[in-house]
Amino acid sequence: MPASPSSSAQGAREALAVRLGHLVRDAGITGRELSARCRWHPAKTSRILRAKAAPSDGDLRAWCTACGAEDQAADLIATARAVESMYLEWRRQHRDGMRRTQHDVLARNAAARLCRAYTSNVIPGFFQTADYAQALMRSITDFQGTPDDIAEAFAARLARSRYLYEGGHRFVVLIEEWVLRTRIGSAETMAGQLQHLLTVMPLPSVSLGIIPLGAERTVWPLEAFYLYDDHQTVVETLTAGISVRQPREIADYARAFTGLSQMAVHGGAARTVIRAAADLLR
Repeated sequence: MPASPSSSAQGAREALAVRLGHLVRDAGITGRELSARCRWHPAKTSRILRAKAAPSDGDLRAWCTACGAEDQAADLIATARAVESMYLEWRRQHRDGMRRTQHDVLARNAAARLCRAYTSNVIPGFFQTADYAQALMRSITDFQGTPDDIAEAFAARLARSRYLYEGGHRFVVLIEEWVLRTRIGSAETMAGQLQHLLTVMPLPSVSLGIIPLGAERTVWPLEAFYLYDDHQTVVETLTAGISVRQPREIADYARAFTGLSQMAVHGGAARTVIRAAADLLR
């Protein structure tokens, strides 16, 4: 299973520091000499090498120049930016309520031509009904103890669904069957949500697969993740959203999505699974 988001982020910071340390050793200089060449205090070099301080773009350019490795500056800068943006704690994002985060997600959906989503916890936002979205956001707000702006936030959440009907956007979605059987809100709310899934399935922009409970697993259950084109993956955990931009990691999520797709049922078989979940609510 993946590491916790906080340890993953710290691990990424430490990996960057190791790369910088290798540049110093490959250049045959000491940390003190690098500090002199960069014209900053040796303590700054020490903090960067111990992953206690995040280097700026300028710091990384100076570091590479001092080590005679100017050709590595662009890659290191991209890596450092990815490290700093990869771990976004929900309570911090929701400190003024959920509306801002919902608008950020809306913007990602607007920009993406292809959104591939795997959900193992709840129905994805762009498929949610108003009642389901409100019930879910109420439970999140209560759990986090953050300001209640659900009325404004859920409007932005529902606005994502318009991209299902506009040209130029495609949504390829995989949902674990247990999500269909997990009641969010009242039985009526859940029944309406399942019926809505059946309604959006025939849309040209939508491909919906359900991974049955009895499927033989070739990819183990993962935390929910969203692939936006081939540029970004967002992984959702209990405490944070993790933004992944490194090409090799995005490729891993794409490969996992392909494996999960192969376990899913589609079309009439998927509709049968959805209707079976709805029957349990009667």
